Amino acid sequence: MSGGVEWALHCCVVLTSVEEPVPATRLAELHDVSASYLAKQLQALSRAGLVRSVQGKAGGYVLTREPASITVLDVVEAVDGPSPAFTCTEIRQRGPLATPAEACTTPCPIARVMTGADAAWREALRTVSIADLAQDVASTSGPTALARVSAWLTTP
Repeated sequence: MSGGVEWALHCCVVLTSVEEPVPATRLAELHDVSASYLAKQLQALSRAGLVRSVQGKAGGYVLTREPASITVLDVVEAVDGPSPAFTCTEIRQRGPLATPAEACTTPCPIARVMTGADAAWREALRTVSIADLAQDVASTSGPTALARVSAWLTTP
């Protein structure tokens, strides 16, 4: 998983605390990350319909849906794509003791385990929303944490 996923998730959580669009440069400053790299993550979120860009002097990014309807998996797939984390290359069919392709009628045990792990991982991420993460921020960083973030983001 790319580092962009972490940045995108943080941005989504932060955007729950504001009503007005937040410029990408302000989000990058808040997180002390590269503005150009963060802009790419925000563009990926925008292409996926999770955020939208508002043009103009008061422009920036806003969530397009309620935070409870955006899952962590939505963000992961927006940034890194929907492809599985593991791709079987049928190693068992190579080398001096290769198993003939016609004998490989089911996925190998390694592919089965990795496919199952990927499915479990995706299901776990599908059950957590951006709203859940925002609530966890409040419980771990204090009830005023996101309000402080909101005030900082909206102060010129």
